[in-house]
Amino acid sequence: MGWLDAASGYQVRIGDGGRVQCRNAKGRVLSSVPSALKEDPQVVRLRQLTEWLDRHEAECRSRVDEWMVRSLPVPTALLAQVWADAAWAAALRDLVVTAGPDEVGFLRDADTDRGLGVVTLDGDTVRLRPESIRIPHPVLLADLEELREFGAELGVEQQVQQLFRQTFVKPAEFPAGDTAVADFSGGRFEQLNHATSRCRTLGYPVRGGDAVYTAYENGVAVEARFWLGGDYPEAETWTGDLRWALADGTALPLADVGPVAWSEGMRMASSIHAGRVVAQDEAVA
Repeated sequence: MGWLDAASGYQVRIGDGGRVQCRNAKGRVLSSVPSALKEDPQVVRLRQLTEWLDRHEAECRSRVDEWMVRSLPVPTALLAQVWADAAWAAALRDLVVTAGPDEVGFLRDADTDRGLGVVTLDGDTVRLRPESIRIPHPVLLADLEELREFGAELGVEQQVQQLFRQTFVKPAEFPAGDTAVADFSGGRFEQLNHATSRCRTLGYPVRGGDAVYTAYENGVAVEARFWLGGDYPEAETWTGDLRWALADGTALPLADVGPVAWSEGMRMASSIHAGRVVAQDEAVA
């Protein structure tokens, strides 16, 4: 972005790092914007623009993450339209996409006339023109380890965690009637506030004492619920069981939980549990 004239002979612009830069009349770029220019109209407009760009980039990543977690079909025409936007392109580039059972590869380009540019597992760049593609959740990728190795060789950098997202594979069998996982129970937090603050940092809402993540299996909403505690915010608390339920509150037996809801629920509980107070003997072990 070019330099814009501001007050007192200064010029300002948005730098490569996405922050407002300033240079003086001699052309020297300053380490920060002088306090006298904080309210300059040009500086204010640029600062508002950077804030909007940050929000836009976050919204693009969030939407693509939603497409992946829900394994939604994404029209090729839509990808071609949004690819011109750098924020959309960055969120989509290098993700593993599928176009039918036999077409799997890393998305590198989307064009209205030429279709999708995809790097296959054979290392070939091909052009595909399907009506839609899917961005599979990694737990659904049969060749995940091979894709991870090949992705590392290609030097892929995914803004939306897919290939190297932490996954948990659901066990083949459970005792009849089991509805809860106790793997992450008993994690102590000095205050319930600390647990809920960790949830906010990780992006998980808290409702009725539970950290909640909503996944979708075949279009059906499934909530993973991890108990944090229902006491006063300043009170000590211990984590409880991880359970799954339908949106109306109906509890799901573990055997009926789908692979994506299982993986994302376990990922949520594991991430929150990692922030617990670790006893000295536990740390040594």
